[in-house]
Amino acid sequence: MNPTRTALIYGTAEPPLPPRRLAAGRLSADLEGGNLRTIRLDGVEAIRAIAFLVRGPGWETFEPVIEDLAVTEDADGFRVSYRAIVRDGESRLDYAARIAGDAAGRLEFDCDITPETDFVTCRTGFVVLHPAGVAARPVRIEHADGSIVAGRFPDLIDPVQPMLDLRALTHEVASGRAVTCRMDGDVFEMEDQRNWSDASFKTYVRPLSRPWPYTLPAGEPATQSVTLRPEGEAPPPAVARAAEGPIALTAGPAVGTMPEIGLGCTPEEARVALPHAAELARAAIPVLVCRFDPGQGHGVEELRACRDLAAACGSAVELQIVVQRVTDFAEELQEAAALLQAAGLAPRAVAVSPAADLKSTTPGQPWPETAPLEALYAAARAAFPGIALAGGTFAYFTELNRKRPPAGLLDAVTFATCPLVHAADDRSVMESLAALPAIARSARAIAGATPFVVGPSAIGMRDNPYGPAPLPNPTNRRLVMGGADPRQRGLFNAAWTLGYIARFGLGGAARIALSAPAGPFGILDVQGELPVFPVLAGCAALRGAVLHAVSGGPEEALAALLAVRPGHRELWLANLTPERQDIVLPAELRAGTQHLMDAETLAAAPPDLTTARPAPPGGRVKLDAYAVLRCLAGG
Repeated sequence: MNPTRTALIYGTAEPPLPPRRLAAGRLSADLEGGNLRTIRLDGVEAIRAIAFLVRGPGWETFEPVIEDLAVTEDADGFRVSYRAIVRDGESRLDYAARIAGDAAGRLEFDCDITPETDFVTCRTGFVVLHPAGVAARPVRIEHADGSIVAGRFPDLIDPVQPMLDLRALTHEVASGRAVTCRMDGDVFEMEDQRNWSDASFKTYVRPLSRPWPYTLPAGEPATQSVTLRPEGEAPPPAVARAAEGPIALTAGPAVGTMPEIGLGCTPEEARVALPHAAELARAAIPVLVCRFDPGQGHGVEELRACRDLAAACGSAVELQIVVQRVTDFAEELQEAAALLQAAGLAPRAVAVSPAADLKSTTPGQPWPETAPLEALYAAARAAFPGIALAGGTFAYFTELNRKRPPAGLLDAVTFATCPLVHAADDRSVMESLAALPAIARSARAIAGATPFVVGPSAIGMRDNPYGPAPLPNPTNRRLVMGGADPRQRGLFNAAWTLGYIARFGLGGAARIALSAPAGPFGILDVQGELPVFPVLAGCAALRGAVLHAVSGGPEEALAALLAVRPGHRELWLANLTPERQDIVLPAELRAGTQHLMDAETLAAAPPDLTTARPAPPGGRVKLDAYAVLRCLAGG
């Protein structure tokens, strides 16, 4: 049975749910799951999202059952109403929502909350997302006591909360036009969601300084609301014009060097992958970033599994060592060195991290007792003499930003990311790529002169710093904090991976590790190579090439990577959207060969980016949903 187009793209037969566009005069918004996305004023995104969320005692996000949904639209505005039911075992919480927008650009979103039973939650209420593009721009802040001060959105990523005790925020949307977002019903504060690779600043209900999880008492109602009010005159009506032409790309100046590409690899993943080592060797991935965790029962046999796979694939090994002990950690590292020798594994680098640092420490909470980093790094140098040493965090950039290592004692600073911490829909996952340049700049500020390396990362959650483990996903869904993600197997992941490499490559990462050899995060499955395979293989072959900027494409719709060697230019493009895109290639790439991978090519043959096709006239190409294009030219 041939897979459907949906399965080829997303790795699942479950199609994405299209949003419903609501529009009235100056205002438009997308209605998704009872919440609002991409709220535009005069055609310009003003607010990324307004959502009413219910999160459980482990910060898991519940999906409400929506009933009695009613939507009306006319020339004066739009109105939405519905009832929602949230269950957590025997506990239940209901809320009634009302949304109203008018042609003048005013918007109101209200919710009446009724716990039917005592309901335990870490957060129940509104969150408002300002797009990451407002970074470093001014904002007028109204505090809960009514005082108003001038502020600014952070440029480098703020490790905690850049704004506290909030009632309203006013920021410029376009020249001469601004919007005020007012939040009532509780006290709000803001966190810089770029920490988690979300392309937004999140203003949320209930300060983290208050106890959590907390209980909403049965039968005790509450009301929250968010309102938007535009400031400034609407622009004159747009003059009718022809349909927009294609996206014209231009090659820019050199900005860096192509990093080394690696794969993540646990001992379990190594065992699954060993029977497929010959096929994996074709990818020529130079390094496996392997995890060694005595707390998970890892010993000499686990190290041998990593050794055997690396040898069969011709890859070097970087070993991440999770240090369990708080006091006699030097002895533990010496024991790990002895196990490495017994296993015959000689890693080219080791990274060390206290086990407690695999879990998140929320602002205001006490830090767990761990080995002092300066002493830990000195002990690692003694246990592994002559081997490069990395440190930082094996968790996400958030934890690196909140617990910054003494980078001058290290050969590399390490961290990972995951786009599923707060949302799992396709748009949110792709939007996360827009946050990576800010993460790269912030990581560089933390690391100083020390190189930084990224990963292992993937769409799915390899580790869960916020709960016991990533959530199981037996029904193959798009799941917040999910481990196995269906999109790993699809064209979607190939496009996301190219965008990830492009953003961090241009941002100066020295090494980027993604996916895994096999298993839930694998580049192979039982049927062979997945679409991400040729992307990682092709990017790995570009190591050391000079990277050039590519301008002209919308940042959140297109990923571009231009690598140049003497006599050779190679341009990689990925459509990051489900809509077809019409593109004109840079002049110097129009006469070369092209290699396309999209849903149509995948339906006819295994994933491939080596089969050439003729260059179209004028360098004009059409990229289908999440398609990847590789262009080769001389010069």
